[in-house]
Amino acid sequence: MGNQFTLEQLRGFVAVAEEGHFGRAATRLRITQPPLSRQIQKLERCLEVELLARTPGAVLLTPAGAAFLPEARRMLSLAETAPVTARSAARGTTGALRIGFTAISALTVLGTWIKAINRNLPLVELTLTEMVTRDQIDALLAGEIHVGLARRVPASDVLSTRRVHVESLILACPRSHPLAGLGRPPSLAEIGRHDIVTYEPVSGRYLHELVISVFHGAGVEPRYVHRAGQVHSLLALVDADLGVGLVPRSASRMRLPNLAFTEIDGLSPNVVETNCVWRTHHATPALDALLRLTDVTRDAPLDGSQPQA
Repeated sequence: MGNQFTLEQLRGFVAVAEEGHFGRAATRLRITQPPLSRQIQKLERCLEVELLARTPGAVLLTPAGAAFLPEARRMLSLAETAPVTARSAARGTTGALRIGFTAISALTVLGTWIKAINRNLPLVELTLTEMVTRDQIDALLAGEIHVGLARRVPASDVLSTRRVHVESLILACPRSHPLAGLGRPPSLAEIGRHDIVTYEPVSGRYLHELVISVFHGAGVEPRYVHRAGQVHSLLALVDADLGVGLVPRSASRMRLPNLAFTEIDGLSPNVVETNCVWRTHHATPALDALLRLTDVTRDAPLDGSQPQA
């Protein structure tokens, strides 16, 4: 095979094939007929096949030309769309985005993110994976996800973080529990007199440490009777009458038959954080586009509504 063919040669061939006439094809391309004939000849020499059969009344496709015509059209189409695709990828409006998220962030931030991506980045392919914060960090470092919705993450040169959501702790208790029938928010001291279901120190480290610090700050030493790794597991234990537990406000969206939720008197608001975390140095334009989209809504609390007992 000789020299590589050009887009101009392909356009010339397609025009002649569709018009069935060199003169009409030249008029369509706004050139004269001799240069068009030379383009076709060069293309045929390059391919080492005859594409057109020239007759006195018309120009016909040879079997090779008929087979090559759809390929020529496809190459021209790719040549037209490739720059748009490249620019879209550079702007982050196409490509792939792999997001890790905790169970609670699925009730708060994740839905807002998905709506923003679907509305503003509809060509970005999303992959969503639920995982605890520790696993998200491992996945980020291994390049398995692009961004995570996690609890507090230590600052480092490798990972960047941004707080995207804050909310308060509330009390989850069985409906028949004395604390559910007080008619007012109980204090931490009152809560500490009852059996407490809390979080595993490893799989639920963030909330485990937060609950300990909250009780310690109030001078309360509660009796922890059971531990759960995730908020939904803790709620299941509370629903089974095994104790009461402190949960993020968003957990009140999880309804179980025996669950009641109430405020906690004297507890500082907005102590539970959700952060997005990503590799500081990355090459994912879609991630940059997502961070720009979500920057305006960060630090927004869940809502001002009160949980129902």
